[in-house]
Amino acid sequence: MSRFDENKLTEYLDSLIDKGIPSVDCIVYKDHKQIYRHMNGTVDRDKKINVRPDQRYLMFSMTKVQTMTAVMQLVEQGKLLLDDEVGKYLPAYKKLMVDDEEGLRELNEPMRIWHLLSMQSGLDYNAERPGILRVLKEKGQSATTRDIVDSFIESPLEFVPGTHFHYSFSHDVVAAIIEVVSGMSFGEYLKNNIWEPLNMKDTFFAKPDNSGLERLAQQYTSNDDGIVPMEQTCNYQFTINYESGGAGLISCTEDYAKLGDALACGGESAEGIRILKPETIELIKKNLLCDAGMEEIATNMGRKGYGYGCGMQVFMYPELVGSTAPTGIFGWDGAAGSSIQMDTVSRTSLVYTQHVRNCGMAYEFIHPTLRELVFGE
Repeated sequence: MSRFDENKLTEYLDSLIDKGIPSVDCIVYKDHKQIYRHMNGTVDRDKKINVRPDQRYLMFSMTKVQTMTAVMQLVEQGKLLLDDEVGKYLPAYKKLMVDDEEGLRELNEPMRIWHLLSMQSGLDYNAERPGILRVLKEKGQSATTRDIVDSFIESPLEFVPGTHFHYSFSHDVVAAIIEVVSGMSFGEYLKNNIWEPLNMKDTFFAKPDNSGLERLAQQYTSNDDGIVPMEQTCNYQFTINYESGGAGLISCTEDYAKLGDALACGGESAEGIRILKPETIELIKKNLLCDAGMEEIATNMGRKGYGYGCGMQVFMYPELVGSTAPTGIFGWDGAAGSSIQMDTVSRTSLVYTQHVRNCGMAYEFIHPTLRELVFGE
């Protein structure tokens, strides 16, 4: 990878403001050095307050990158195996039903950890599923991560695990497994093993009571009226005690840039703190999708050219999208349009944040363009 054109990147980011994105922030690291940062736009309803370096955002599915880092730490330590049965850690998952083209029946094969990591578990992303509603009615705000995750399987799986790719609550289940294996709450585990080691001081779980929203950028949504302000809530944080492994974190660009740099540099921070081994990161990048899953991630999620490893997309076929970026770029994004992209060969990482829900432009155009501008030739 040659040095990218900073002027072109800045020009592109500024053009997004002209297209209606209220604010943008982008940081690029290479070999533990921040080589680029640019912010523009405003973060309040009246569009008078400029974005600031420590601006907070609802990270939504960018949370998954931390959840995958955490679970792979436990794999690395031999405390669980990717092929372990989920029911070994969550007994509620020992007996599963599936309802697919062959009809409703008991599942003969177990759901395994790698099925969860690769979004091939058979679960869905329905926040109104009967089990969740039952737990919330019975336990209210006292319901824990484990209470709600155990309720997911009160509805049958949509397919036999390992046979399809379907974006789902799978990584919330992984968070519950981390709690069982570590003996800590999911938030405590992240704090002890990722946030504090990497000096991530502005990362924490969103709460349904809207506490901790100081410095949170105004959240917007894209609809028929354009890009308009919306309520400042994370609809995946079901209770005060629930910590969503799939979508629960509030963070900032600076914190995520530290994580991206460590993962791009073989799992080691600029200060020499190791959160993962290089070989573990290579395992994260290994495509786990079946043939049907490869077609589904391309058609259903618009990720043509990508596979999907341990909870992160992996750029496998640049030629399919006319890209000059190398294979092996990995990462993920969030429902408000943020993105983290990393490359272990060039030891380069990109973190981009915005705060607009339902923004198809982010996934179809912005993220691929940033990939080309930073990692392309």
